[in-house]
Amino acid sequence: MGSGAGERGWAERRPVLFPFLLSLFCPALSEQIRYRIPEEMPEGSVVGNLAKDLGLSVHELPSRQLRISSEKPYFTVNAKSGELLVSGRLDREQICGKKPACALEFEAVAENPLNFYHVSVDIEDINDHTPKFTQTSFELQISESTVPGTRFILEAAEDADIGLNSLRIYKLSLSPSFSLINKEKQDGSKYPELALEKRLDREQQSYHRLVLTAMDGGDPPLSGTTELRIQVTDANDNPPVFNQDMYRVSLPENVPPGTTVLQVSATDQDEGINSEITYSFYRTGQVFSLNSKSGEITTLRMLDFEEIKEYSIVVEARDGGGLAAQCTVEINIQDENDNSPEITFHSLVEMILENAAPGTLIALIKIYDQDSGENGEVNCRLEGEVPFQIISSSKNSYKLVIDGTLDREQTPEYNVTITATDRGKPPLSASKSVTLIITDINDKAPVFLQASYMVHVMENNPPGASIAQVSASDPDLGPNGRVSYSIVASDLEPRALASYVSVSAQSGVVFAQRAFDHEQLRAFELTVQARDQGSPALSANVSLRVLVGDRNDNAPRVLYPALGPDGSALFDTVPRAAQPGYLVTKVVAVDADSGHNAWLSYHVLQASEPGLFSLGLRTGEVRTARALGDRDAARQRLLVAVRDGGQPPLSATATLHLVFADSLQEVLPDVSDRPEPSDPQAELQFYLVVALALISVLFLLAVILAVALRLRRSPSPAAWGCFQPGLCVKSGPVVPPNYNEGTLPYSYNLSVAQTGKTEFNFLKCNEQLSSGQDILLCSDSSGALFPLCNSSESTYHPETQMAQAPPNTDWRFSQAQRPGTSGSQNGDETGTWPNNQFDTEMLQAMILASASEAADGGSTLGGGAGTMGLSARYGPQFTLQHVPDYRQNVYIPGSNATLTNAAGKRDGKAPTGGNGNKKKSGKKEKK
Repeated sequence: MGSGAGERGWAERRPVLFPFLLSLFCPALSEQIRYRIPEEMPEGSVVGNLAKDLGLSVHELPSRQLRISSEKPYFTVNAKSGELLVSGRLDREQICGKKPACALEFEAVAENPLNFYHVSVDIEDINDHTPKFTQTSFELQISESTVPGTRFILEAAEDADIGLNSLRIYKLSLSPSFSLINKEKQDGSKYPELALEKRLDREQQSYHRLVLTAMDGGDPPLSGTTELRIQVTDANDNPPVFNQDMYRVSLPENVPPGTTVLQVSATDQDEGINSEITYSFYRTGQVFSLNSKSGEITTLRMLDFEEIKEYSIVVEARDGGGLAAQCTVEINIQDENDNSPEITFHSLVEMILENAAPGTLIALIKIYDQDSGENGEVNCRLEGEVPFQIISSSKNSYKLVIDGTLDREQTPEYNVTITATDRGKPPLSASKSVTLIITDINDKAPVFLQASYMVHVMENNPPGASIAQVSASDPDLGPNGRVSYSIVASDLEPRALASYVSVSAQSGVVFAQRAFDHEQLRAFELTVQARDQGSPALSANVSLRVLVGDRNDNAPRVLYPALGPDGSALFDTVPRAAQPGYLVTKVVAVDADSGHNAWLSYHVLQASEPGLFSLGLRTGEVRTARALGDRDAARQRLLVAVRDGGQPPLSATATLHLVFADSLQEVLPDVSDRPEPSDPQAELQFYLVVALALISVLFLLAVILAVALRLRRSPSPAAWGCFQPGLCVKSGPVVPPNYNEGTLPYSYNLSVAQTGKTEFNFLKCNEQLSSGQDILLCSDSSGALFPLCNSSESTYHPETQMAQAPPNTDWRFSQAQRPGTSGSQNGDETGTWPNNQFDTEMLQAMILASASEAADGGSTLGGGAGTMGLSARYGPQFTLQHVPDYRQNVYIPGSNATLTNAAGKRDGKAPTGGNGNKKKSGKKEKK
C-alpha cells in the first residue's frame, strides 16, 4: 500500500523533474518529492523508491550515501535498494492532532557531491479511534413541570480521527419521553441535544436510564456509548435563561493566571430559592475557573497558542428549584511572538581544508519558529567578519558556504555564529555557534631566522665540535612544518666538503669534521637548505660564511742569515772605519700567521760586545752603535731572537758572525786558517766536485767553440757584434731563474791565483729577463763568462764594467716589484700586509729565494755600506735594492702602513749623487 501510494505521489509531481537534472553538481531540488501513506504502517514498510525518484541508480548508492535528515526517525533509506522505509510508529493523531492535513517533511541528503532534497510524506487517517465520552454515565435532573420541546445539551464525545473517520452522529436508545437532536458547531464538530417529547410525571417514573451512542463515519463505523441518568424533580416553572446562547471572546496567549476572560449572565423569573442561580462548568475545566455566583470566568494558568488555539466551554446556570440552562463560551487564543527561532545543523563539515574553493558547502541549516504569521517568518545572518556566507535554499532552509580565502596559519579555526530573527513585534532572535577547524596543507615554505649567517671559528678547533647553528621555522603543522637541514652547495670542492663540515638534519647544528688551518683555508661559504616534510616538499636556502681565525701556531722562520751548505753559520764583513749607525746586515724572518701573530720583533739575546751593535726592534737591521775600538775583537758574534706578537709569543733565533775587515783578502786567510778536522769523506767529495767542474768547463768550451765556428760561417756581421773583444755564444730562450732554488740572476767568474786567494769578478745585468728573452754568454780576455741581457746589439766593455751608476739605497721596491696581494698592483703605495694565503706564500717564496741566494753566494764576504755585505761578493753593482724589503711583511695594528726606509735614511745620511757604498766601490775600482 505504501509503495503504491509512493508511486501515485511521484505521478502527482510536476513533469519538469527529469533525471538529467539530477547531476552530481546540481543544486537542491526546488520541488518536494511527495508520498502518501496511511498511518499505523508497520516498521519496515516501503513508502517508495526514493533513489529511483531522485534519479539515482543502484550503483551510485554506495558512493552517494543517501540518508534521511530529520528531527525524529520516522523513516530510513535502504542502503542497497534506495527504498524509503518506515522506521517508527506513524500515529497521525499523535503527530498532527486535529489538523486536516498531516504531512511529515524532511530532507534526503546525498554525499559526493553533498546535496539535499525536500521530501514530504502525507499521513492519511484510518479509522483507528472510537468515539469516547469522558464519563461512562451522566446525571441529569429535569423538573416534571418542564415543557415538552425543551432541549438539554448533552456532553459531546471525542473522536481523534478526522474527516470521514471522525464523529458523525449520535443515537439515543428508544424512549417515549425523550428524543435526540444532532447539532453542529461552527468548527464542524457535532454535539447532541436531548429533547423532551412529553411531560414527565415524577409520581409515575422518577428516574430514567437512557443509552447515548456516538458513531463515526469509518468503514466499518466505530462507536462509543454512555449512560444518561435522568432524575425527575418537582416542578419549577421558570428555568434560568442566558443572555446569549453563544459567547465568543479572543484572548492573547501568555496572559498571567487570574486574568478575567468574560462574565456570563442568566436570569430566572421565579422568586425565592427558585430564582437563585448558580453557575458551573458543565465539565470540570483545568484551564479556566468560574465564579459560581457572578459567572466570571478567569484563567488558571498560562495559555499557549502553540498548544491549543481555541477553547469551547459549556456553562450551566441552575436555579434553586433545580431548573438549569446552558450556554457555550468559545475562547480564541491569539498568537503572541513568544517563541524564538530554533536553529539546527545538518551535514556539518567541521574539518575544512585551507585550500577549499569559495562556494564549497559546509553545512545545511534549518530554522524553525513555532509562532505563526509574521511571528514565524525568520531571517538568518552571520555574526562578525568571517569568510563564510549564508545562502537561502528554500523556506526556512539555508546553506553555509565558503565566501573567501582560508589560511590556517593566520586563523586555525573559526567560531561561526548564526543568528535567526523573526519578524514579530518585538522581534525575537536566537543564535547558535559552531566551531569550524581549518586543516593544514603544505603551503608555507621554511623561513630562516636570518637572511645570512657568518661565524668565526678559530683554527686548530677540535674535530666534531659545533661551530654554528642555523634555524628555520615553518608555520605549517605536522610533517608540513617539520624541517630538516642539509648542505646543498659550497665553494669547497664537492669531495672535500664532507671532510670539512656537516650539518645535523634535525637541529641545524653545523659541525666541523676536521681541524681548520688558517694558513691553508681562511674562509669558505656554505649554502644550507631547510626542507619540510610536506608533499610536495618546500624548501629555503641560506648562506653560511665561515671565517677561520688565526692562532699563533707558527713560529717565526729566519730566512737570513742562513746556514752554509755544510751547516756552519756564515759571516758578514764590516769595514773597520764604519761609523756609528752603519748598516751591517739585516735579519730577515717571516711568520706564516697573520695579523698580530705575524708582527715580528727582533731582540739581541747574546753579543760578544754588548754595546758595539744595535738591532732594529721591528726592522731587524743590525747597525754599529759606536766605532770599532782597539781593544774590540775583529770577530763578533750576535745571537738574535725573533718573536711574534701572539699570545703566548713564539720565537726563533739566528746567529750572526761579523768580521771587521777592510778587504776580502784580509778575510780569506782567516777563513783558510780555520782549523778543520780532516774528513776523508769531505776530501773525496772535493775531488769529485773538482773533476765535475773540469768536465763541465771542457764541455762548455766545446759548445762555445762549435757555436763560434758556426757563426764564423754565417754571412751576417751582426752575429759577431758581441765577439769583438772575445768569444761570444748565444743560447736559445731559457726559463726564468727559479729563485726558490737559491739562485739570483747574476753571474760571476771564479779564478784561482797563484797566491791561493780567490778573486771574484762580477758582471751586472741592467735589464730584467723575461720568459722569452735570449741570453748571451760572453767571455772576456781572461776567459771568464759573463751574461748580457739582450742579444740584439749589446756589447761588453771590460774597461767600463766597474763604472756603473751607483745603486739606489732606497729599500722600497716599486709597486710592480713589491710583494703583496694579488691586487696590489692597484693598491696603496705603502704595501699592506698580504691578506690571502696565495699572496703570503708567494711573498715567502720570493723572500726565501733572495735570502738563500745571498747566503749560498758566500755570506762571509764583506761589502760596502748599504749592501748587507753583498757588494764585495757580487760587485759594486749589486746593492740592497735587489733584495726585497722584508719590512713590507710587518703588520702594524691599527694602520694599513708598513715599515719602509726612504732614500738616504738607511745610513742616517742625506742622499747624494752616490750612496753609502761609494767609498768602498772606489777602493774596489782602484784595486
